[in-house]
Amino acid sequence: MKAGVKLWLPLFAFVAVIAIIALALYRPADRTVYSAMIGKPLPKFDTPPLLPGKPGLTSAAFHDGKPKLLNIFASWCVPCAAEAPQLMALKAAGVTIEGVAIRDTPQAMRDFLARGGDPYAAIGDDKASAVQLSLGSSGVPESFLIDGNGTILLQHVGDIRADEVPGILAKLDAAK
Repeated sequence: MKAGVKLWLPLFAFVAVIAIIALALYRPADRTVYSAMIGKPLPKFDTPPLLPGKPGLTSAAFHDGKPKLLNIFASWCVPCAAEAPQLMALKAAGVTIEGVAIRDTPQAMRDFLARGGDPYAAIGDDKASAVQLSLGSSGVPESFLIDGNGTILLQHVGDIRADEVPGILAKLDAAK
């Protein structure tokens, strides 16, 4: 190897390392955990009600022939509060939204619903996150589109944003 090339090797190595770091910063890896339950039947569950006057939730509620949205959420979850207006918009559009509350309390849930509205037909109390884990959900909020036969069609990880509402409505219409 020529002496001139050897002189430039450290600079080429430095530039290569900087380019790899810049590429990783520009396009970070997707660390989202997607459920393996998509396309499979909803796992059987039966959660008690969290609030008096609001029914709990069972997997049987998803076998009535009508597609529904199953929202995994919690009162202590900041993105869940940000998602509340979009859930209210989906409810106003005629979407049935069922909720599973993760490690929550009745008083905290009442306060949460008073602040953001109550889009839920039922709220099941999932104190041990058993339903959440059976769905392959790794956090809150997450939503699952369930067809009228109890099959999981779609998982939405994170809070539903306003610009995502039309797409969710289209997928619900397609599931009818």
